[in-house]
Amino acid sequence: MGQPAAEPTFRESVDLMFNRAVALMDLAPGLEEKIRVCNATYTVRFGVRLRGRIHTFTGYRSVHSEHLEPVKGGIRFALAVDQDEVEALAALMTYKCALVEAPFGGSKGGLCVDPREYDEHEMEQITRRFAYELIKRDLVNPAQNVPAPDMGTSEREMAWIADQYNRMHTTDINARACVTGKPLNGGGIEGRVEATGRGVQYALREFFRHPEDVAAAGLAGGLEGKRVIVQGLGNVGYHAASFLCGEDGARLVGIIERDGALYNPDGIDCHAVRDWILRHGGVSGFPDATHTAEGATVLEEDCDILIPAALEGVIHRENAERIKAPLIIEAANGPVTAAADEILRRKGTVIIPDMYANAGGVTVSYFEWVKNLSHIRFGRLQRRQEEARHELILGELERLDHMLGDAWSLSPDFKAKYLRGADELELVRSGLDDTMRTAYQSMREVWHGREEVPDLRTAAYLVAIERVAASYTAKGL
Repeated sequence: MGQPAAEPTFRESVDLMFNRAVALMDLAPGLEEKIRVCNATYTVRFGVRLRGRIHTFTGYRSVHSEHLEPVKGGIRFALAVDQDEVEALAALMTYKCALVEAPFGGSKGGLCVDPREYDEHEMEQITRRFAYELIKRDLVNPAQNVPAPDMGTSEREMAWIADQYNRMHTTDINARACVTGKPLNGGGIEGRVEATGRGVQYALREFFRHPEDVAAAGLAGGLEGKRVIVQGLGNVGYHAASFLCGEDGARLVGIIERDGALYNPDGIDCHAVRDWILRHGGVSGFPDATHTAEGATVLEEDCDILIPAALEGVIHRENAERIKAPLIIEAANGPVTAAADEILRRKGTVIIPDMYANAGGVTVSYFEWVKNLSHIRFGRLQRRQEEARHELILGELERLDHMLGDAWSLSPDFKAKYLRGADELELVRSGLDDTMRTAYQSMREVWHGREEVPDLRTAAYLVAIERVAASYTAKGL
């Protein structure tokens, strides 16, 4: 692929990467086009009376592929939202769900609004009105289209949308499953808020289990002591940094935010920075690190793992050459443009692609949807039965311990650890870990098994498109 003249847009980047993968496949005539195109995009313009006058808002819900239903994808609230972006994100959702084997088609929604400009009551009015417009066209529906939080939205907005759906479908027994990412007391699931960040951690753990992949990035050893820079300390970036440093011994050396960046080679406490941002609205003035007003320059600092976790296109043609990180994991959607991807690949940088790296969110959303449809929390039926069976084994071990006297005894905390049955959070984490491991292995098999596949991103697209194609073929299309 020759370098395009101008920096490709996010949508063009997704298309370019799709084309690169499809060129290596042998799809039935016409199927490639069927998979590429976005099936439908609905644009809605609605008015809300605020502060004494009517404000008009524009929103979108795009459905990329219905090879499986319902379709799944977040709703973002941001001023930059437009049809192109929403359609590109919907396509990415199709491939993402296929890659991690979540049984959904891809969708995405967006509303042109800056949530910081309105108070809570106003945001509720805007969200409910947007939801009303989507719900009456079945663009929010447990069997057809299931949104989730994204940039600018959280469990608060999901609770409003779920309630709006309930008001309009009073007899739908599965109403709670119309959105995921809800608060716990509103039908949500343990571990959903941390899910994308947790998925990034599990993805890196799996990557570091394969010495030849680690060597391909010019690294060695495990996660212990690895220097990490995170761009965007929102929900995803914060949880990823917190887990990697707190549980895997990595060292956070840089944080890039909207008002500049912090850098400290000795390490930064992400919890302290998070508290500082909540109190002061930004990172400037934070005492335990050097602040740089020009935040983007910290992307180019020395580190082992770079985690872009906020916006798309932050690594582009202009700065790609100066990126020193040997390993990039895309916690955000599309943070590396197609042109930058080309440059980084030539340099030998290993990129763990967004389609896989941030799939923790949709994976746990899938668990939440299943929980809502089954009307029972995970672990409720089997937890005590597990404990009872463990009791039997423990009873025998304790008898043995007693008989053998000093020759052998139970480890001190073995009993407490072994006896505890898994609760919902543990089951969710177990399911997420399994999903991230299996998906990584299916990508690396293609990456290492086919000479013409240069990187993990192409491998991810190949695996995903193959699965979507198989669904369409099975349907008889």
